[in-house]
Amino acid sequence: MSPASNGDERSLGELFSAATAELSALVHDEIALAKTEIRQDAKRAAVGSGALIMALAALFFAVPVGSVAAALGIHALGITLGWSFFIVFGAYLLIFAVLALLAYGRFKKVKKPERSIDSAKKTAAVLQKAKPHARPVEPQDAKPVGATAAAPALESKM
Repeated sequence: MSPASNGDERSLGELFSAATAELSALVHDEIALAKTEIRQDAKRAAVGSGALIMALAALFFAVPVGSVAAALGIHALGITLGWSFFIVFGAYLLIFAVLALLAYGRFKKVKKPERSIDSAKKTAAVLQKAKPHARPVEPQDAKPVGATAAAPALESKM
């Protein structure tokens, strides 16, 4: 074993295969990380969207229900028309405000997949710095490394 080998006697094909496998695993892991982050943000956005839709529905129904409650308020409990209108309409506005704040809170938590972006940038920076080593061009009549004087004698016996 030569001092330059450091105990690693793998061929160029084996090294290339190992590098390809590791690069493939790295890309696969980064894709899995991005999927996980995006899935979490999609769930937050879905809950926020549902709350926003409910808030808009509550606001849409607040006006007619408030009008009906105001008209019927004269008969029920002896409350005047104005107070009946404000009580029912105020309750729907309160529901709208709570749902809108919930939606805002959920949308505020949605952010870009920062860990995936950072990891991809680091990988790209490493790959950009990786350049193949220049190999010296040998003359065609040069003997291969390790050739001895016995080599021509072996060829003549065959």
